[in-house]
Amino acid sequence: MSSTSTSQGARARARIEITAAIKEEASRQLAAEGAAKLSLRGVARRLGMVSSALYRYFPSRDDLLTALIIDAYDSLGESAEAAHSAVADTEPVRRWVAVCEAVRGWALAHPHEYALIYGTPVPGYNAPQTTLPAASRVGLLLIGIARDAGRAAPPAAPPLPAELRAEAERLTADVAPDLSPETATALVAAWAQLYGLVGFEVFGQFNRMVEDREPFFRHAATGLARGVGIG
Repeated sequence: MSSTSTSQGARARARIEITAAIKEEASRQLAAEGAAKLSLRGVARRLGMVSSALYRYFPSRDDLLTALIIDAYDSLGESAEAAHSAVADTEPVRRWVAVCEAVRGWALAHPHEYALIYGTPVPGYNAPQTTLPAASRVGLLLIGIARDAGRAAPPAAPPLPAELRAEAERLTADVAPDLSPETATALVAAWAQLYGLVGFEVFGQFNRMVEDREPFFRHAATGLARGVGIG
């Protein structure tokens, strides 16, 4: 191996390590102060770097936030996909509940990351299109489960009111064109309700209300599946 390639390899490893350190420190700031107060200068100061050096890794605060958001979505997606793989040969409703429970488990284990992607929007930040593939991972799993259920028996999703038909057809074309508008619309509603359930627990809204939360959540997740016509 030439000295040039050795030097390039060392620089690449150093860049990976420094990028990881920046994101780790940024995650600590998120946990302590929230995303709105994330500062490149503050991260650089804690790492003993000058700001100009950090800008070579993340040109702006928004670039750093985007990296953290993608990491969070990917971590959540990996957890949901692993849970689904473990029950992939079972009936659709069990697969659906397993994915939902994985979302809940991840959120409870990573509340600050969950708040970053499903909590209060960060003032002045607009997530770019590059976040969409990672953000779609859980949704694609749920769509796939509904699709598989439909192959065995057409899902009996609730009928649509006439005033919603045009919007439902547009939404279906964007989300899952091979599904019926009834099923696609029910899926989007279930997806929103899933994160509402999880958010209520993560952010303390169930305190002094729901005590035995695991069976409560499993029952609610099963109800979401039924609402989509699964089961």
